[in-house]
Amino acid sequence: MTAVYDTPVVLDRREGPYGEVVLRRHGVLLQIIANGCFLMDTSDGRSERLLVDAARAALDGRAAPAVLIGGLGVGFSLAHAAADPGWGRITVVEREPAVIDWHRDGPLAEISADALADPRTTIVRADLVAYVNETSDTFDALCLDIDNGPGWTVTEDNGSLYSPAGLAACARVLRPGGVLAVWSAEPSPEFEGTLRNAGFQQVRTEEVPVARGVPDAVHLAVRPG
Repeated sequence: MTAVYDTPVVLDRREGPYGEVVLRRHGVLLQIIANGCFLMDTSDGRSERLLVDAARAALDGRAAPAVLIGGLGVGFSLAHAAADPGWGRITVVEREPAVIDWHRDGPLAEISADALADPRTTIVRADLVAYVNETSDTFDALCLDIDNGPGWTVTEDNGSLYSPAGLAACARVLRPGGVLAVWSAEPSPEFEGTLRNAGFQQVRTEEVPVARGVPDAVHLAVRPG
């Protein structure tokens, strides 16, 4: 018998400010593709939830901490944060208008509708790199998931976020004792070293095993204070 595989169906395709973004359905999964590069789908979400939970656990027990989520994606991180009444203000920075639309009025609303309706949630349409350099706001936790990792960025400009200057900008918007959590498709000892050299403390990596290949990872670091 010949195996039959579902063919991905494009639900929306747009030319965004940073190139083409596509939302497609592959069987029961929704997938986001940027400039032909697979970013994420709705198959799992464990590592996206870990991104939020590990940041929360690393905080010093402060009440109603404010969290900045960098990248809306398929909405797993936002939905998980909003499901935790312990978080205070939840700010999501997303640069692609199409992704925001897919959550507000499209297929991804099935994941994020409740979180978007939460009064703690604010969506900011902006480039994360520019935002952390320009905002006057501060947060207790930064949960960043805008690339496939520090060494595998969606666009070239994103690379500056993981540089000493970019990490200094992240530290600037973190309150003393605040936590930086960075999602990656693979562990990066080099990035751990960059975090330490940038002055962060308690640097460590938590891993999430996947069915095939290297594990997903969440890099964690604490701003002194």
